[in-house]
Amino acid sequence: MPIIKEFTLPHPNSGPYGMTLGQDGSMWFTEQEGNRIGRITADGDIREFPLPTANAGVSSILCAADGTLWFTEYKAGKIGKMTMDGRLVEYDVPTEDAGPYGLAEGPDGAIWFTEITGNKIGNIRAAGEITEYELPEPGAFPSFITAGPDGALWITLNQGNAIGRMAIDGTLTTYPLPHQQSGPVVITHGPDGALWFVEIMGNRIGRITTSGAITEYPLPTEGARPHAIIAGQHGDLWFTEWSANRIGRITLQGDISEYPIPTDHAEPHGLALGPDGSVWFAEECNKIGRLTHE
Repeated sequence: MPIIKEFTLPHPNSGPYGMTLGQDGSMWFTEQEGNRIGRITADGDIREFPLPTANAGVSSILCAADGTLWFTEYKAGKIGKMTMDGRLVEYDVPTEDAGPYGLAEGPDGAIWFTEITGNKIGNIRAAGEITEYELPEPGAFPSFITAGPDGALWITLNQGNAIGRMAIDGTLTTYPLPHQQSGPVVITHGPDGALWFVEIMGNRIGRITTSGAITEYPLPTEGARPHAIIAGQHGDLWFTEWSANRIGRITLQGDISEYPIPTDHAEPHGLALGPDGSVWFAEECNKIGRLTHE
């Protein structure tokens, strides 16, 4: 049976949100309200790095292949890059009020990101050069992005009620979801070669193949509001249930298990897999959680 342990952050109202595994074996996370990047070790030691831009709205974070950390600053309209010893640089997104949010490392070595309010997809090179691609449908609200097994980037179009596939030359193909107002949010490359995503409004887990075939799995808990999803170590996927206060697991066959978080109203958001296979997740209640199998 999985066991959940929680670690309280040093500063109140930090608002942890996105998470990633660093090449140092620690978990790194964003603090939307605290305006910091945080690091937590397996035994719970926490270190924090303040951002130079006030009220940046730091959101998603990833560790690139070269070990650098990249993150989005939604309110400030910037992309940040930081080394693991805290050296930090910020790059302005060319589009005003772009709202950069989700990000992923592409097959071309660039860091790709969504612009929620700018209605664009952008990428940034190591030197800071940014290219943007405008989406054809106004108000699509591109939210999260991941690299697929087919050499393309896959995107959730939250208000467009679709999944998008963007080639590295900016060519976009969209796949409408079967149900209206599904609200797709986080998307990830699954262990079966398909892309898996959560539907925060539809209360489902979705799966789309690289050819565009979509399968959906309804959650057993009504109004769970799934938010983030990652691939696990054993041919499964893990996801957060923001409203139901649970961590969920789904197998490739669609079997779903749910595990309650000890703290009430924790509001779990981003999650990432630790080096030992444990599932780490950010709780808006000012804690970081870790789920292990014992």
